[in-house]
Amino acid sequence: MAKLQTKSKENPKLQQKTLADGRQSLYLEYYMGYNKVFDEETGKEKIKHIRSKEYLGLYLLANPRTSEERQKNKETLALATEIRIDKEKEITAKKYGKALPVKQNVNFLDYYQSYLDTYKKKDIRMMEASFKRFKDFLSLSYPNMQRVLKPEQMNKEMMVKFVDYLQERSYGEGARGYFQRFKKVVKYAVENDVILKNPCTGVVCLVDDTALTKDVLSLDEIKQLAQTPYQNTEVRRAFLFCLYAGLRYCDVIDLRYSNVDYSNKRIKFEQVKTKGHSKNSIVIIPLSQTLLNLIGEKPKKDDYIFTLPSHTGCLKALRTWVARAGIDKHITWHCARHSFAVNLLGECHTDIKTVASLLGHSGLKHTEKYTRAVDSLKETAVNALPELSI
Repeated sequence: MAKLQTKSKENPKLQQKTLADGRQSLYLEYYMGYNKVFDEETGKEKIKHIRSKEYLGLYLLANPRTSEERQKNKETLALATEIRIDKEKEITAKKYGKALPVKQNVNFLDYYQSYLDTYKKKDIRMMEASFKRFKDFLSLSYPNMQRVLKPEQMNKEMMVKFVDYLQERSYGEGARGYFQRFKKVVKYAVENDVILKNPCTGVVCLVDDTALTKDVLSLDEIKQLAQTPYQNTEVRRAFLFCLYAGLRYCDVIDLRYSNVDYSNKRIKFEQVKTKGHSKNSIVIIPLSQTLLNLIGEKPKKDDYIFTLPSHTGCLKALRTWVARAGIDKHITWHCARHSFAVNLLGECHTDIKTVASLLGHSGLKHTEKYTRAVDSLKETAVNALPELSI
């Protein structure tokens, strides 16, 4: 195993701590000076040294067996040593009033994992789930950063996309809960100078009131969109299906022809819900002729109904199509679900219990937000009438 070599005058010193799984967690130990304290037992003054630790999120394998593992240890130790030198330069720069070096070599993903390794609060499962969703997001939207993400690569644009990803994939308050946990780690990294500027500042994840803040498509706009041709027929077909069935992106990509009951004209599937909510529920949606036409005839072998690209690819295609249709709204895939609910409650005067059942809600709590959206749209419509001089 690569060994640490420290010098007595180094500040900070590079140290290591053995974890439960046998890995060596690398950290910096800062010497902050000393205080003189009075020892009541001896009646004399004694020196109390002040030290602090900073974990780097870097690990050494205790017993590397292969040349690859030994090389990885060597590279990790070299990186940790370089970070130590940079930190020492920062201390010297602050001491003499010079400009601080801006170099940051920590892999934020390793840093995140290190944070979780020492996390002891009750919401640890949500913290771990937020990390998993962030890594899944990177694999889709930033594949070149899914293994190594440097702090300086994290910016506000990335955070906005991450929030959009969470809101598309999560149910209820899940998206906001995951983003809150994610921000906790980012804030900790900022406080420890791993990230120089918080990229989450000004980025908000609203979930309870998404029906009031997200744009919805009216029935006329849906017709307008359907009449606009688009070369990606799979994206076009799938989004129109979501508009008429109230599905999310994560629901529609998993639909198979075996979910369709052609004789009874209905589709049955398991709606996946995130942690913190009720168990997955079985949703049954009657199929109108429009939905049957979008599904098509049943093939000989069971297969996915829609063959879609990645979530990011689908979102880009959708925005291009919406703009081509002349609709000036910020439309995401989740807007299809909102549009479905708002149109049923407002234009079609469907009762709230039926809408809740079609959306797969176990109660009316989450469905009621759409009634507020309908009221808001009515108010907007009335205020849009020209004023009269009386």
